Amino acid sequence: MSPHEQLLRTMYAAFNARDADGVLATMVPDVDWPNGWEGGRVAGQEEVRAYWERQWAEISPTVEPTAFTTRADGRIAVTVAQTVHSHDGTLLAEGPVIHVYTFDATGLVTRMDIEEPEGQPT
Repeated sequence: MSPHEQLLRTMYAAFNARDADGVLATMVPDVDWPNGWEGGRVAGQEEVRAYWERQWAEISPTVEPTAFTTRADGRIAVTVAQTVHSHDGTLLAEGPVIHVYTFDATGLVTRMDIEEPEGQPT
């Protein structure tokens, strides 16, 4: 397992455990992150934390990595099985999503982008 894959597996486990500090430890301070729930992007660890806190107060998402691919430009694409429930347990969304990560020279995440798998509705 590559160092990037290990870091990302740690990140997903922390996210699913609602351990914001654990996830943020895998990122540079000025990380560029998508706001997949409300739209747009957030910049920096504190904005990412605030975004997740808003999200986790309203919905309960989990993301389980199912495949890791290194792209020609060095970014890592992670296919995840995403499941989103309301806090009362109602299933709101389910399906595959691709998260694409960019890293700095020290191996920390500098940027994440979200893509729909081919053949999936946007």
